[in-house]
Parts: sequence; C-alpha cells; structure tokens
Amino acid sequence: MMPLTRRQLAAFGLAAAWAATFPLPALAVTEAQARQLVDRAVADINAIISSGGSEDQMIRQFEGVFDDYAHSAAIAASALGVAGRSASNAQRSAFADAFGTYLANKYGRRFREFAGGEIKVQRTVPVNNYMEVQTVADLPGQAPFRVDFHVYDRPGRPVFFNLIVEGVNMLVSERQEIGAMLDQRGGDLDQLIADLRAMG
Repeated sequence: MMPLTRRQLAAFGLAAAWAATFPLPALAVTEAQARQLVDRAVADINAIISSGGSEDQMIRQFEGVFDDYAHSAAIAASALGVAGRSASNAQRSAFADAFGTYLANKYGRRFREFAGGEIKVQRTVPVNNYMEVQTVADLPGQAPFRVDFHVYDRPGRPVFFNLIVEGVNMLVSERQEIGAMLDQRGGDLDQLIADLRAMG
C-alpha cells in the first residue's frame, strides 16, 4: 500500500470530523434531486458569468447562489473546526455570517474567471451517503476541467456542502486557511471575524 500524503491525511481527518459534527442521513438525497439542485445552481452561475456585470455586482449575485443552494452554516462550522467548541453561540453566529460573505467573495472571484465559458453538468455518482454531481467548466483558451458539487439533505431540502474545483477541496482548503488565519491572530476569534468582515 502506498503511504498517504499529508493532503490525503488532512482530507481523511476532515472527513472524520465532519461526520462526527454533521452526520449524513442514510439515503439523504436521490440522484435526481442532487442533479436538479446542481442544474439550478449551474444555470444561475452561468447566467452570472455571462451577464457582463461589474465584479461587485457579480460577487453579490454569487453570495445569493451560496444562500440559495449551499449549507453555509455547516461549511462555516467545518472551516472553524475545533475552535468552534470553545466559541460562544454569538461568536459562532457572527463567524458564520462573516465567513459566508468571505466565501462568496472568494469563490465569486474564482467563478468570475469563467466569463466567456460555461459549466456543464455531466453525471451524478453516489458516494457514501451523499451525491457527487460532476460538472465540467469549458472555458475559452483552456482545457476543460472538473467542478464537483457534493450534495446531501440539510435536512428538508437538498443542498451542496462542498465544492471541488480543479481538484481543490473547499472543505479541506478552508479549514486549513481559516486555521492559519486564526493562528496568525493568536487564536483571537473576534479579531478574525472582524477581519473577515473587512475582506467583504
């Protein structure tokens, strides 16, 4: 057996932490439900990137995509990691709000780079107790690359809780990045929240 890389170990560790905090219900969503969710999300994203709007306008629209289709609170809790255990309810809520804006800005700018192209839904694959909806970004002057959505039940309605863009796992990268940002501030969560708000 090949030894695991540090990135794989981090991904496995995050998966275990996610499962403990947000256990996925059995048969959470069907393939059709997951496909319908991503079809709608991709249609909105394609409309935004072809709109010709300003960066600020497009980022605000991408924030709406996260609000409509993602489990933003769970993504924020995953990014905060163990620091969330000692945080107050008010701090966790404030972090979720600030992180949601930060995430929309970050991925909004990333998707804005797709202008002139489009995302095409390919297929849906069951993975454990969630669905991976595989899409391809077809951009002018670039080789097509995958953008995968991981979808489960919130509960009550399908939502995506992870994105993998060109092999970069959002949950893993945001957990690492937020952890590093918190370390740079000496573990001061309130300062991190203020700085995330300022980034918006």
